[in-house]
Amino acid sequence: MFGQILTIASNTFYESVRQPVVLVAMVVATLLVVLSNPFAAFTMQDDQRMFIDIGLSTVFICATILAAFIATNVVNREIENRTVLMVISKPVGRAPFVVGKFVGVAAAILLVLVYMSLVFVLVERHGTLQTVRTPYHLPVIAFGLGGLALATGIGVWCNYFYGKVFSSTVLFSAVPILLVAYFLSMLFKADFTGDSLAAGFRSDIWLAIAAMSMAILVLTAIAVAASTRLGQVLTVAVTLGVFMTGMLSDWLFGRPAARFADVLATSSSDAALGATKFGLAVTKTLYSVVPNFQVFWLSDALTQKSPIPLSYIATLIPYGLLHVVVALAIAVALFQDREVG
Repeated sequence: MFGQILTIASNTFYESVRQPVVLVAMVVATLLVVLSNPFAAFTMQDDQRMFIDIGLSTVFICATILAAFIATNVVNREIENRTVLMVISKPVGRAPFVVGKFVGVAAAILLVLVYMSLVFVLVERHGTLQTVRTPYHLPVIAFGLGGLALATGIGVWCNYFYGKVFSSTVLFSAVPILLVAYFLSMLFKADFTGDSLAAGFRSDIWLAIAAMSMAILVLTAIAVAASTRLGQVLTVAVTLGVFMTGMLSDWLFGRPAARFADVLATSSSDAALGATKFGLAVTKTLYSVVPNFQVFWLSDALTQKSPIPLSYIATLIPYGLLHVVVALAIAVALFQDREVG
């Protein structure tokens, strides 16, 4: 069964990165992250903090929307076109089909997320222009723009001469090229004088990106589960709805649960106790079931310059994996009796 999952995941991965929506998301995310730099320069305080918040939000939202679109295209489209019959008519169960689709989609999303994150850290390395005397970071501009131009050129060349898909070729080229560009930009200061690698590398940003990646995996699993029954529009709506609910989980469920707990501790009326216990049970259940995406969002720690302990990241991994497993279990259950013929 593992071999079946790996084969389906591999085919799904290449199918996903070849979709035009991937290139659209890459272009949009790149433009928005780059434009966030000058837009953040109007806070009259610490502009870099504003850029980090806007830039990370842009990457998070673009990856969330992309997860919903790709999951719909690789699952629901195969059901509508009945190409799924060619797979499950062979000795391939529906559970390996769903899990393989998730693994392939998740790998594609994470690769695009790495690209978006590299663009973000390059722009963050450049820094916002606090005053008119603040110099441009020439190494970031040279290596970053040069890397994007080189990846685009490789995509055009391979598409024209070898018939390769432009979007996937650019993605596969841009990730390693921008990684090298990021490494080189940390070796130089704004005027191309030497700089230490340790001074330019910010591990806290990458820890925040790692936490955000776990949230994207959860959203991808939810999108795959929704796409087994719903069309593209409803899948996107459900994914974004769960995302917004999860970001507001503390306010929607956590605070009411705390209020119910306070009332339960102070009230002596039997009628009030019954209603309060019921409300507490409902809010605590929803608070536990709905993924709390706020715990994956570490932008506040970055902007407040608070350390992000590795122990906290270690607790996020099982929390996120638990929600992924639950979402995939729901996806398998929904797909088991789905009519695909």
